[in-house]
Amino acid sequence: MDEILLAVVVLGVLGFLFATLLGLISSKFKVETSVTEEEVRNALPGANCGACGYPGCDGCAAAIAKGEAAVNACVIGGPTTAKAVAKAMGVEAVESDQRKVAVVKCNGDCESAKDLFEYSGLEDCRAQIALFGGRKECNFGCIGCGTCEKTCPFDAIHVHNGVAKVDRNKCVACGKCVDACPKDIINLVPYDQKAVVLCSNQEKGKDARKKCDNACIACTLCAKTYPEGFEMKKNLSCENINTDLDIELLKQAADKCPNSCIEVFN
Repeated sequence: MDEILLAVVVLGVLGFLFATLLGLISSKFKVETSVTEEEVRNALPGANCGACGYPGCDGCAAAIAKGEAAVNACVIGGPTTAKAVAKAMGVEAVESDQRKVAVVKCNGDCESAKDLFEYSGLEDCRAQIALFGGRKECNFGCIGCGTCEKTCPFDAIHVHNGVAKVDRNKCVACGKCVDACPKDIINLVPYDQKAVVLCSNQEKGKDARKKCDNACIACTLCAKTYPEGFEMKKNLSCENINTDLDIELLKQAADKCPNSCIEVFN
């Protein structure tokens, strides 16, 4: 019994000594922050998502305080945060860029996109491409392993029926899914953009169709129906990002698409 009590006392004394030592070291090597940096940090949302390109909100605040980053560096905070940060810095608020949203330019779901083989392994798009080159016949299509989904800190992108889809209301355009996608088929587009072509296949129409029933086959019907809304580039229909386009004409052009690979946002 005495040995147990002795062990408890020793551990208690050691804990006290270590705590005191750590406190002294922390006080000795403490990095002082300026009042401005603290005010900027308080104005940031605290998500620590890294979308700004800095290691969390502390890193972003330090960069802004030093003049190394703009007052609207916080992507997810939007205009409200930018104004608060500008006030903390004592400068005039700078209008942030137009709100954007991520779009997965693929519509090759399980029923439409053909597989080269049945994949059973690590559920990571980059690993699958590195090991096997990707299971899809279409080299431009979503693999569907969900690397983008795992990367998104805002639960804004999920794989449904073999292809990633973005929740426009949750997406803050942090760009993490864009960087994570090994196929480079996720783009950031203006939130107010009214239409998007959900295909990235640049092969000739007949070749694209063999690999995916939802592929753009470069039939040009959308571009002929509404030239201001769509144009053909490298065997692929490309939407116009102009937000002033006629929504009804865009819908008419989308209805002409034989493979339903154009999505129009109301």
